[in-house]
Amino acid sequence: MTIAEITQRVTSEVEKVVVGQGEPVRQALICLLARGHVLLEGPPGVAKTLLAKAIARCLHSEFKRIQFTPDMMPADVTGTSVFEPRTSTFRLSRGPIFTNILLADEINRTPPKTQAALLQAMEERAVTIDGVDHPLPGIFFVMATENPIEYEGTYPLPEAQLDRFLMKVMIGYPAEADERVMLQRHHQGFDPHDFSSAGLEPVASQEDVIATAGELAALEVSEEVMGYITQIVRRTRESPHVLLGASPRAAVSLLRCSKVLAAGRGRNYLTPDDVKSLASPVLVHRIIMKPEVEIEGLDPGRFLESVLASVEVPR
Repeated sequence: MTIAEITQRVTSEVEKVVVGQGEPVRQALICLLARGHVLLEGPPGVAKTLLAKAIARCLHSEFKRIQFTPDMMPADVTGTSVFEPRTSTFRLSRGPIFTNILLADEINRTPPKTQAALLQAMEERAVTIDGVDHPLPGIFFVMATENPIEYEGTYPLPEAQLDRFLMKVMIGYPAEADERVMLQRHHQGFDPHDFSSAGLEPVASQEDVIATAGELAALEVSEEVMGYITQIVRRTRESPHVLLGASPRAAVSLLRCSKVLAAGRGRNYLTPDDVKSLASPVLVHRIIMKPEVEIEGLDPGRFLESVLASVEVPR
């Protein structure tokens, strides 16, 4: 199954239960197919959890959810070794991180030491417990959520943790017409906890997702487009308005995501438009503006718009 087929089928299925959020669904799928992780930011009640569960269902994958709280410890995420008196041995009690699709709900409500428990898993796809490395499944995808409104009692994600997320996807309120459709569905008995009654079925497998690596490797990228990506990322570091620009990892992330987008559009080559379409969700959370510039109203989103406008687009 091609990336275009997976994207079309999964998006179509997820929209049966998540109304009016087609673009966030597509962007989350891009992160999954690029073998990265996604940070979902939006107010409460806009179906962030439902989106994650629906994607897991469509890909016939195991799903687990962690509700992060201030008193949570790293072992609550990764697991721990438990002593068995009967056999005088230790056995591994696996934490919820051992799954295919993990929803890290309200990740900024837990202390940094617990947030850091995800770092190795997200980067190396393995978890170290008592000095022993335990590999994670072939499909391992973290979908973390943040509430952009409530900052009291939260622990902002450090730059190293933010840089581990391939994209930051904003989920806003649905349009009026979509909200009416959602209300009508609930009026007719839709239960968001019963996907079977909503007709949501698996349309792709984990093997299909893993097999897309070959399609991405064969996708053509010209020297001009490579240069375009390089210039965009380097401009974010050279600006006097920026305290911290996009890292080399950000450039790789932009390339990977853009290749998935191009394949999803049915092409075997990358264009500058693919890169430009994803520059903001891939880079915006990796840029820190100087405080005096933010006071004047220049945020990372607007800054990236100016960067894209200043970099010459190859023909």
